[in-house]
Amino acid sequence: MHGDYHLGQVLLVRNDFVIVDFEGEPARPLAERRAKQSPLRDVAGMLRSFAYARRAALTGTTPQSGDDSAKWEALLDEWEQSARATFVSVYDEIARAGGLYESLQAMQPFLSLFEIEKALYELRYEIGNRPEWAVIPLRALTAMSA
Repeated sequence: MHGDYHLGQVLLVRNDFVIVDFEGEPARPLAERRAKQSPLRDVAGMLRSFAYARRAALTGTTPQSGDDSAKWEALLDEWEQSARATFVSVYDEIARAGGLYESLQAMQPFLSLFEIEKALYELRYEIGNRPEWAVIPLRALTAMSA
């Protein structure tokens, strides 16, 4: 398990991806970061990272009207959902082939739990450091509870 897996930890180098920074979540105690944990925690971390990428893209746009905002919002929502589905599909294929589990459906409750846990961690971080970004984990937590 990587421990702090997100898009910022993945570099594209010469048509290949390189994962960096294996120290884990800096706010967690060292003993906790060294303990073996489910790799689904990293999957949840990457899924949450797509929400942050979506927010960064939306923040980077300068819509001319409310219609532009709605268009960008819809396109970025579609991108996030597509990125999530593709990532989970590829992960599932490799995990099953490697004997990690037999069925993603059986693992889905754990993945959901880890994603909620990650969003709560993000919320605590954002409130303390970037309150204007707290909307990102709040949006996710609201959607997960629906």
